[in-house]
Amino acid sequence: MRQIEDCRREAGRRGFVVEDVYVDDDISAWSGRRRPEYERLLADLRSRAIQAVLVYHLDRLTRGDLRVLESFVDLCDQLRVELGCVTGDVDLATSTGRLTARMLGSLARYESDHKSERIRRKHEEIAANGRVSGGGSRPYGYEADKVTLRPAEAAIVAECARRFLAGEAIRAIAEDLNTREVPSASGAAWSPQTLRRMLGSARIAGMREHRGEIVAQAEWPAIISQADSTQIRARLADPQRRTNKSARRYLLVRLLRCGSCGERLVARPRSGGQRRYACAKGAGFSGCGKTYITAEPVEAWVTDAALARLNSAELAAALADRQAETPEAERWQQEADAAQAQLDELATAYGEREISMSEWRAARQPIELRLTAARRQLAKLDRSNVLSGLVGSGAELAEQWDLLDLSRQHAILSALLDHVLVSPGRRGYNRFDPGRLNAVWRL
Repeated sequence: MRQIEDCRREAGRRGFVVEDVYVDDDISAWSGRRRPEYERLLADLRSRAIQAVLVYHLDRLTRGDLRVLESFVDLCDQLRVELGCVTGDVDLATSTGRLTARMLGSLARYESDHKSERIRRKHEEIAANGRVSGGGSRPYGYEADKVTLRPAEAAIVAECARRFLAGEAIRAIAEDLNTREVPSASGAAWSPQTLRRMLGSARIAGMREHRGEIVAQAEWPAIISQADSTQIRARLADPQRRTNKSARRYLLVRLLRCGSCGERLVARPRSGGQRRYACAKGAGFSGCGKTYITAEPVEAWVTDAALARLNSAELAAALADRQAETPEAERWQQEADAAQAQLDELATAYGEREISMSEWRAARQPIELRLTAARRQLAKLDRSNVLSGLVGSGAELAEQWDLLDLSRQHAILSALLDHVLVSPGRRGYNRFDPGRLNAVWRL
């Protein structure tokens, strides 16, 4: 308001008639955000509704962007517009005035860049010390100071993490929270995106992130363990993870294979709507087209076999061996992160022509092998986590099976099964034949 008053006073001294006032509060020219009032000023200049522009200071017009300055100079030169500054005259009609304008613009940009650099270094120091930075909304699970736990919300965070690690889909968890009328930190309903961001944040494990990297142990208490957080983030980053929004209607997707050609069976309902799995051939498919099976009986058979497997001595022994052999999750996550960072550096080097295509290919192969091995170990940890507390409880789980979310059911089956081979059916035999099925167990 004071700057507007000073401009009006200067306009009176010059004998200008004020036609309009243009104000874009707190919007820099180089931030990428629109400046509606500046755009309106340009439109009024082009329509010759105004013949002069009076600003408090030149950087209030250009906001430190020399590109804006140059384009404005060109427009004023073309339209012979007079420009005045309350804090000092700048005559864009003269070379000296333009030089002054450019120097003032460069100085404003330097000051802005220098300020940004100081702020960036300050935030890096804060992050390295594991401290809270100012601003932003209250994180779920913590009070407004971002350090003190809010027990009721912390319990929800732990529950969501446990359910996700057990194989339940993020969308299903969010829907359940909304059904129970559990509000998010903002008080709004939970969306899958909001829940995903919360679970993928290292904050809930008491770790400090900065620019997407974990840089320190945080000053606030953890809600879940770092090992669980590592597995959650690994699963969220897994490119093989199913992320489509449509509800899963087929329990055994990616778990059935054709006994003739070995290709995966896909969901292929009959024209009447009956669910079934099929070995598809044709455009976009590489199957033989010889194997079909109705969904309901094969899903029931596989479920019964899996529940029986949970009570078997073979599974208990396999899990005991796996736990004895499996290293800590953090080690494999660090290995995966390091390999991915190397691939990114390699791509940058090739993009900047520092290495040739043959060099890129030769260097990429061993890195991708390390990345694949690390992800395989993390996947093993995930499978063991899904079955936590279920081994030896097949009978109890059978009673609750129909109450589980379909994504949870699929996660349990995927943890136990590598695949089920489905042989082609006999011609003229229309009943379900369990002899066509051969389960290949993962555990």
